[in-house]
Amino acid sequence: MMVDKAMSAATPTVLVIDDDPQVSQTLQRIVARMGLASLRASSLAEGRKLLSERDVEVVFLDVRLPDGNGLDALPAIIGSPSSPEVIILTGQGDPDGAELAIEGGVWDYLVKPTSIKDTMLSLERALKYHQQKKSCRPAPVALNLNGVVGSGSGMRACFDLVAQAARSDAGALITGETGTGKELLARTIHANSARANRAFVVVDCASLTENLVESALFGHKKGAFTGADRDSIGLIRTADGGTLFLDEVGELPLTIQKAFLRVLQEKRFRPLGDVHETTSDFRLLAATNRNLAAMVEQGSFRSDLLFRLKTIHITVPPLRERSEDIKPLAMYHVNRLCDRYGVPNKGFDPELFDYLRAYSWPGNVRELFNVLEMAFVSSGESKVLYAMHLPNEVRIAVTRASLHKGTRMSQDDLAQKGPAATLTPPTVESGSMTLREYKTSMEKDYLEKLSATCGNDVEAMLSASGLSKSHLYSLLKKHSIALKAE
Repeated sequence: MMVDKAMSAATPTVLVIDDDPQVSQTLQRIVARMGLASLRASSLAEGRKLLSERDVEVVFLDVRLPDGNGLDALPAIIGSPSSPEVIILTGQGDPDGAELAIEGGVWDYLVKPTSIKDTMLSLERALKYHQQKKSCRPAPVALNLNGVVGSGSGMRACFDLVAQAARSDAGALITGETGTGKELLARTIHANSARANRAFVVVDCASLTENLVESALFGHKKGAFTGADRDSIGLIRTADGGTLFLDEVGELPLTIQKAFLRVLQEKRFRPLGDVHETTSDFRLLAATNRNLAAMVEQGSFRSDLLFRLKTIHITVPPLRERSEDIKPLAMYHVNRLCDRYGVPNKGFDPELFDYLRAYSWPGNVRELFNVLEMAFVSSGESKVLYAMHLPNEVRIAVTRASLHKGTRMSQDDLAQKGPAATLTPPTVESGSMTLREYKTSMEKDYLEKLSATCGNDVEAMLSASGLSKSHLYSLLKKHSIALKAE
């Protein structure tokens, strides 16, 4: 890590993250020639540390770094406190990489070697844009984030876009995996918008059959079709003055997409069986866990509708990329459960959070909340939630993963549990240990770690190890390992 000579605090700062000293030094000389300050890091870890400590306007970022891929680190870099512009510098031109970089919000994508003139021009434009962005940035909005928990860089970037969407009446598309909280963010946009006092109407596109979706959206007159025994104003008219939220918009039939696009453009439509058009002034929000751009390529989603939907595009990160948010999310939800059931707030054993952070959460926040509710019920009158209260499926998955990797959930826990908590092979010095002795030592280490990781739960130990009950007890007896009572 290197910092250039002291310069004025008002001087813009450029950070170079590249493990090639020659490239870094060349870029720093260019930066100095432009009268700017520079910082240098040879790894992503060093770069993130500098970004957390210093105000940086522009980052030159290499793609291939010793501790990871620069493109994967884009959300954290762009979401750092000074929100720098990023210029990618890579020795290999990759169209897919360039697409990922641009979608990730980079300012420019340059392939090494690039000319000094082009580098200076890109840097100059990035600085100008960054300064204009700062000067035009509206005063911070006190968002009402009721029910939305998150403090990491990924969620901070989401909140910035939520605030932007709340100030606007433009369409917004929220994308992310199932269970990430897309509808909650849509409700947050509505609650902070000028339409907050009007209706928020949810359309679950996945649950509407193709022959009913038109009636549900546009409404119908009595007798318009078999079973239409009364007039219905439809969901679009219900959202008049408020917000219409299309959940899982990727499931909207292609035939309806064309009709809905006209409604978006003209704010007019004709209910089924009616000869007159009606109007509705609504703001549109949509969400999906599907790749709509790929669906456009396949011909199953209209490109013109996608353009109208994603005037503002918010991508919600999966929970596995938000490890820093797991503890506050867990505390928030368990406290809410305590309030709901009228019981005193429960404490949390630190090992519980180790397990929660080690699990992959394929169902994201929704799965986390379901698991915590099961743990809450399992805890009964206990004043503290322990890892033992988690469903066996979660504990087994974490145990299998930790045994496979030969690591425990946290380094703090390793230090507390001592050497038996890892499967580090014993050192074999010449003539000091026979193969039989070595295998016996490793076998004992495995069983001790298995017991500690599974909390002495025999069923969990059997599932994680694949041993039969008789074989497990035989091995425990052989190594004089007693299962301690909880």
